[in-house]
Amino acid sequence: MHPLSLQTLALASCCCLALSAVNAAEPPGKAVISWSSLGVPHIQAADDQGLGYGIGYAYARDNLCLLADEVVTVSGQRSRVLGRAGRSSVGQDNLTSDIFFQWLNSAQQVQAFWQAQPVAMQQRIAGYVAGFNAYLSQTPASQLPEACRNAGWLRPLVKEDAVRLVRRLLVEGGVGRFAKALVSAAPPTSAQPAVASSSIVAESMARLQGFAQTRGSNAIAVGGARSENGRGLLLANPHFPWNGGLRFYQMHLTIPGQLDVMGAALPGLPLVNIGFNQHMAWTHTVDQSSHFTLHRLQLDPQNSQRYIVDGHSEAMGKRPVQVQVREDDGKLTSVNHDVYESRFGPVVSLPGLMPWDAHQAYALQDANLGNDRILAQWDAMNRAHSVVELQQAISDLQGIPWVNTLAVDDRGGALYMNAGVIPNMPLASLAQCADPALVKAGLPGLDGSRSACNWQNDPGARQAGIVAASHLPQLLGNDVLQNANDSAWMTRPAAPLTGFSPLISRSDRPLGLRARFALSRLQPLGERPVSADFLAELVTGNRVYLADLVLDDILAFCRRQSDSAVRPACTALQGWDRQAQTSSGLGPLYFQWVMVGLQAGGDSWRQAFAAGDPVRTPSGLAWERPEVAARLHKSLIDASTRVAGLNLAADTRWGQLQTVVRDRQRIAIPGGDGKLGIYNAITVERNGAGFTVDGGSSYIQLVSFDDKGPVARGLLAMSQSSDPASAHFKDQTLLFSTQQWRPLPFTPEQIKADGVQQTLELK
Repeated sequence: MHPLSLQTLALASCCCLALSAVNAAEPPGKAVISWSSLGVPHIQAADDQGLGYGIGYAYARDNLCLLADEVVTVSGQRSRVLGRAGRSSVGQDNLTSDIFFQWLNSAQQVQAFWQAQPVAMQQRIAGYVAGFNAYLSQTPASQLPEACRNAGWLRPLVKEDAVRLVRRLLVEGGVGRFAKALVSAAPPTSAQPAVASSSIVAESMARLQGFAQTRGSNAIAVGGARSENGRGLLLANPHFPWNGGLRFYQMHLTIPGQLDVMGAALPGLPLVNIGFNQHMAWTHTVDQSSHFTLHRLQLDPQNSQRYIVDGHSEAMGKRPVQVQVREDDGKLTSVNHDVYESRFGPVVSLPGLMPWDAHQAYALQDANLGNDRILAQWDAMNRAHSVVELQQAISDLQGIPWVNTLAVDDRGGALYMNAGVIPNMPLASLAQCADPALVKAGLPGLDGSRSACNWQNDPGARQAGIVAASHLPQLLGNDVLQNANDSAWMTRPAAPLTGFSPLISRSDRPLGLRARFALSRLQPLGERPVSADFLAELVTGNRVYLADLVLDDILAFCRRQSDSAVRPACTALQGWDRQAQTSSGLGPLYFQWVMVGLQAGGDSWRQAFAAGDPVRTPSGLAWERPEVAARLHKSLIDASTRVAGLNLAADTRWGQLQTVVRDRQRIAIPGGDGKLGIYNAITVERNGAGFTVDGGSSYIQLVSFDDKGPVARGLLAMSQSSDPASAHFKDQTLLFSTQQWRPLPFTPEQIKADGVQQTLELK
């Protein structure tokens, strides 16, 4: 057992609440963990507490430092233990992060969330905490991961930490995107209104849109009418970060006679988020619904900290937050900050877009701040044995935060639900209350000066102010359903989902290119069966769908050019296979840079978007138009110049440019930018001449069923462990590089055949 420093004990103490129900000492649970190949733990226990104990222990073995670091973040303690310098895993500077999370995870909110949990879930969380702490206490300091071996912030967990982690996930689709805007909101010091320059607005919007760029997914649910054996078939391909608090982890959970589920979970969660059981498989895709609204406050002319509602002046509230900061000399100082709040929620401010001046301010109302059902929701999903049961469980609880759900079962059923926590604003009210400036910017803005423009209660909803599940988009049948982060509209083109509030779903905008790619491949099949290999090839084929739409026109333009400056790009694109395989040449690099320049200048489509033909439009490149020809010419030159500046060898492969480093080994990663229509979406950071992968395809599962139960294969692209010393730090990443999906062993026979590497009995 390694000693804990006084600083560590003090930090643990400062993060605890005086809640006997939360922190009461409880005996550890009992669990048996068997690790199969690739480090996947199969955890069995007699009850929820024992199961949680096994999950916490297994997770600590693979990702001790990762979780400990995220706990420091969600506790609002980064500045205290790490100082002002540095950033959290989501890129927020330490001080901003701490102010936001101390506001979000106040003692009152954490206590209320805990008390709302079913007893069984409280036991599961308590077990998780005990299991994590058992691994920490039993592991000698010399054997702890290097990243946190001597860190003062590595400490035992308390149950509040688990609650804080969950609440962080809850608001990822809402106020979590506005953390900096919340912290920076302050009363104006001048009566002059803020000037909204286009560059400032663009920068603010780009910051908000980062959420959609790093969190996405593809999903296809094939019902029995279209599968090869009359049973369900599911492709799950979530695109999530490969590091930090949204990094998936594989596990298999069993309570004999009660629960038997396998899949992947996010850090700190003692259950499966995406997975399968004996009879059913499901996945999620980040939805296009709004889970928050912004309310433009009409300020009281006499006081910019008061606002007018229905002609009456109301005072803003101020919630004081105090952050301890460890300065360079090691001493602690205090930073006091006031978070301003309205009846709708916290005041937020973005330069040029949502100013707080003498006349107006903006408040954010997040529906998921009232969602304490999220854990019970996923637990019910883990236990459902059919898509009908799953549909009922989601409708009853309404705990899904900001994702769609697609599922299949062994009876051939297929389900789509866009049944998250969504504000209820009927179309008629929305038309009268929408704030034009925010709507134009693509944000859900409402008039905050009228109480009639606040959310309305919907009978049957599990939470005040949200839409009841029965009024949200759903499809239940035995055909093919798909979603790739678009609205619900084209989930099944034969049965379009229309007529919803734009806060829920829209049917008047072009589909994303990943959805169009999937539908363009599915539609030619007609009524023929969809096979598992067909679905897998959508991902592993790494087709750049946008190239199918415009490359012929680009090459036609190239053939008419005599300017030698465009020749390098034109030559590379002519010889390109329109794929983003690791073996592809420089074509993907040239193409994405040509398209960046071309799309920045405005509309270039030959055939415009038509709502009556959303799969095939927009398409083509209208290079015959002089303004498009000029942009394309410049884009080809710019791409040629940029590539030449990298001094790459002519035979450079895509897999040499797009890589991830694991244990000093540079691993080639297939796929690319999802905005180009690449189904195997990958997100990167620029790194010299290449790109370092930081997210994208993460937990992949392809599940069908036979007479014995699920038949599954897939991968965890980033591998199980974030510890470079682990044998499972890069093993699945190497498989992902060569696109070798492996069987996911579920039954005892499958686990035995896969090879049990180690079994541990925890008492």
